[in-house]
Amino acid sequence: MRLHWGWIEPVMPVPYVPTLGPARWDDPLHELLEAVVDSAGTGRFLPHDKDRRWAETKAERVLVDAIEHGQAQTFVPTLAERGRGVVKVHVYGAPDSLSAGADLARKLAPAHGAAKARIVWFLGPDQPDAYAQGTRVQLKDFTAGPGDAPGVPVQEYKELPEDAGFQAFAMAMAEDGFAFLYGQMQAGTVGPVLTVLHDGLVAGAIGPMETMNDARGYARLLPQYFGVLPRHRGRGYGRALWRAAMHWGHQHGAAYQLLQTEVGGASDRLCRAEGLASLGFVNQADV
Repeated sequence: MRLHWGWIEPVMPVPYVPTLGPARWDDPLHELLEAVVDSAGTGRFLPHDKDRRWAETKAERVLVDAIEHGQAQTFVPTLAERGRGVVKVHVYGAPDSLSAGADLARKLAPAHGAAKARIVWFLGPDQPDAYAQGTRVQLKDFTAGPGDAPGVPVQEYKELPEDAGFQAFAMAMAEDGFAFLYGQMQAGTVGPVLTVLHDGLVAGAIGPMETMNDARGYARLLPQYFGVLPRHRGRGYGRALWRAAMHWGHQHGAAYQLLQTEVGGASDRLCRAEGLASLGFVNQADV
């Protein structure tokens, strides 16, 4: 199926490609959309898909036969096969398109054995935060440099003493993904992880630190797991980790980083304070 970019571009307030995630406005968005449609069902990752580092096969695919494409609105359904399955209908269109998108999601979920049906829709960066029901897409551009230096000492995990307690930190922060990350670290399959200590024990971490070329050949700093133990928050550790990560990315040739932060959350506030540019909002709701 061929998608008419002239129909989609006017109703795409955020540069976001189903199964790939956020992009930049100067990325070849039409080509990326065509690529995820063409590769649907093959299980193959596109060369610039950030999820390649976590699995051998792609777990989410576009339901090509269910795409609804018109001049006023386009619905791009996907099926994520992890767990019990989720059908997501990505709605590119006016707000009154959401009802029809929800109807499509509810129809497709049982047809594909998925336990959940969800709609995904988008708002431009000029919309109030109060309208958002999801994440803000944020861009860190390294053209002007990495930004301010960390105000607190930051060390790589491999430099830590054995009694620094990273495993205990990872288990305590399991809901933030650190237990999974620790397993990957033990297997030696990921890049460096940066840490900050409090009284000799790990209080926070960010990583893995890795870059990947995008569709245009630019190196991008990939998203990281990022967190500080609740009892150590408010000491500037999160800001120090973030700044250390930005310096790592700049030193390793990254042109930029794209992040999705929960609107109003700690990471969202930090990124806004650090001067990242908002590209808009990605909203989701189960239907």
